[in-house]
Amino acid sequence: MHRSKISTFNLWSFKKKKLIGEYSAFTIAGAAVGVTHNKFKQWHKTFYDNLATSIQLHKIEKLIVINHKDCGAVKIANGKKDFNEINEKIIHQNSFLKLKKEIKKRFPKLKVELNLISLDSKITKL
Repeated sequence: MHRSKISTFNLWSFKKKKLIGEYSAFTIAGAAVGVTHNKFKQWHKTFYDNLATSIQLHKIEKLIVINHKDCGAVKIANGKKDFNEINEKIIHQNSFLKLKKEIKKRFPKLKVELNLISLDSKITKL
C-alpha cells in the first residue's frame, strides 16, 4: 500500500504541481457541486466514504478540489434559471463553501485547496 499526501477529485495538470505518483484521484461530475448540491444528493455518501477510505489507506493530508467553468453539472444545479456567469459563479462559490464546511466537520485535520479552472486552463484559487 502506498502513501499519498494529496487527494483530488477532478484531474488536472499534475506535472505542474509535481504530483505524478503522489496522489489518490477521485473524479465525480461537477466536482464540489456534485458532492454538495441537492440535485446530486445520492452521490454525497459515496464521495465521503471514498475520501475516508483514502485518508485511512493513503494517509491523505490535503484535498485539492478543481471545479471547471461551463460545467454541465453546474447547469443542472442551476435548474431552469437562465445560465449566466453570475449564476455559475454563485453555484461554484456555494459548493466550495459547503464542501469546506463539511470537510472541516468530518476531517478536521485535512487541508483543502479550492480551485476553479476555465476552459483555457486558467486556474483561480478560491
